[in-house]
Amino acid sequence: MEIRYPQPLRSGDIIGVTAPSSGIGENLLDRLNFAVEQLRDRGFVVQLGECLDGTTHVSAPVERRAEELMRMLLDPTVKAVVPPWGGQTAIDLIPHLDFDALAHAAPTWFVGYSDISTLLTPVTLRAGMATLHGTNLMDTPYRVPESLMSWIEIASLPAGATFRQASPGVHRVNDWDDWENMPEVSEHTWNGNGAWERLDGGEEDVSVTGRLIGGCIETIANLAGSPYLDTRALRGGACDSLIVYVEASGVDATTICRHLHGMRLAGFFDGATAILVGRTGAPDSPSLTQSEAVVDALGMLGIPIIGNVECGHVPPQLPIVNGAQGHLLFSEKVQYLEQTLA
Repeated sequence: MEIRYPQPLRSGDIIGVTAPSSGIGENLLDRLNFAVEQLRDRGFVVQLGECLDGTTHVSAPVERRAEELMRMLLDPTVKAVVPPWGGQTAIDLIPHLDFDALAHAAPTWFVGYSDISTLLTPVTLRAGMATLHGTNLMDTPYRVPESLMSWIEIASLPAGATFRQASPGVHRVNDWDDWENMPEVSEHTWNGNGAWERLDGGEEDVSVTGRLIGGCIETIANLAGSPYLDTRALRGGACDSLIVYVEASGVDATTICRHLHGMRLAGFFDGATAILVGRTGAPDSPSLTQSEAVVDALGMLGIPIIGNVECGHVPPQLPIVNGAQGHLLFSEKVQYLEQTLA
């Protein structure tokens, strides 16, 4: 599969904001407005959609959400689409999205994580369009640690560009800012330390390549075995391989273990040279930790499994471009993920 990369994001470009899953309650509108103003201060034009209501678990009926998302993704004047955050049931949009139209349209940066990965991953696998698993709009105002990049920086790179990210060694543990009373907060309070770690027990240095693909376990697991999570197109050549990343949002380790077993049986990890596992605040189970759940389900693959990667719900986030060529290096002295938009 040829991966198509959107044009680099530039000052003056239009960024569309819509909520394909959950909208924003009135108590957090000030945070939404602050995040929008941050984009405008950077020189972007922000187009707010109509599907943003946070009264229920979805921002609008499914047909309206799908229509607005498709309109933004197919509009050549809209250069990026960034939902305010994730939600619960973005999966209901899948039958309403025109993947053929997306495959034949000029690509647009589609950014987000959590429930939004339920859409990002199929768009890449079905339409060949690179998507960006990174921070959502509500998190965009936060300053990014030096060893990482913001989604805006990555979306501003041209096709063919290569960039490298590594663990900053700090993260935030079970402590969330009060956006309702502090809507303009833009600095995280780092209260945790720790770097990437090898979960599979291997001790040799890791240097592997492969196309990057992955997402939130709890949401994309529901697509396992369907055409929307079929990675064969991405690894179509005999020598093609993958680097797969997964992350747990909030369910217990036993449930994560079941999900990963199912995804493995459905072939999602076939052709993987390594697996990246996002740092998580999700709870352990009485006889199973989150790390043990991953090894239980994926250890038999016999490939490196690297944990505590900043690609999950625990800030900071290491943005990953679905479909990009990845190079993972993990040794005692050096660990990084390099991505090439090719």
